[in-house]
Amino acid sequence: MNPILLNLQNVSFAYPDRSVLDQISLELPAGAFWGLLGPNGSGKTTLLRVMGGTLRPSRGEVDLLGRPLSEYRSRERAKTIAMVPQDFDVAFPFTALEVVLMGRWPYLKALSWESAEDLKAAREAMAATDCLSFAERPITELSGGEKERVLIARALAQNPQILLLDEPITHLDLKHQLQIHELLLKLNRERGIALVVVLHDLNFATLACERILLLKEGKLVKSGGPDEVMTPETLREVFGVEVLLDRHPKTGRPFYLPRL
Repeated sequence: MNPILLNLQNVSFAYPDRSVLDQISLELPAGAFWGLLGPNGSGKTTLLRVMGGTLRPSRGEVDLLGRPLSEYRSRERAKTIAMVPQDFDVAFPFTALEVVLMGRWPYLKALSWESAEDLKAAREAMAATDCLSFAERPITELSGGEKERVLIARALAQNPQILLLDEPITHLDLKHQLQIHELLLKLNRERGIALVVVLHDLNFATLACERILLLKEGKLVKSGGPDEVMTPETLREVFGVEVLLDRHPKTGRPFYLPRL
């Protein structure tokens, strides 16, 4: 059994004007590949930020490697957990390589420049994500798929055990969605990185993820394998829509079509 990396115990989170998460408990093991799904406003991104330590829960506890996440300094935390945000806006046309080098900040000493070791780590991350060929191009000139690979490379440069991704395929065409799918599988299977991915595409989730977590109104409705969780009845409860269930001809996993 793989060791538990991240443990959430009865976690709730509220902004001043509303509650977002309600009594969520999870244990993320090493090497996991989880998909986090739910309607807009269900708390997916907030839960991802709580898991990453950028938001502190209003109630409950989050432990990283058996120690309260709140006790970690940001640099120390970033050596274990990396996040890929949904949006990445920059005021300057940094090159792709410069963006990836930003992922080395947990390892830099105060007021120091990147070392040869940092540059090597950045280039290795770019090679792993197939974006080394456009290392010198400005991030502002990259396509959506190219930019997404650069952001994943930036996270990889942190050398994390946990990678949290917020809707990495939402704005991509089918070709680039498949490229990101293959990349995430590679990182999970070959490097053993635990992945938690916020998704809207039901079919991508069941194809890629070993475990699905369904959120609705800040509550964890169901968690388990695709066959266990992604039933038409549960999807009707969570999303309020009717779907037709089929099987993927190659993988045998559930495949969904809207019932018109």
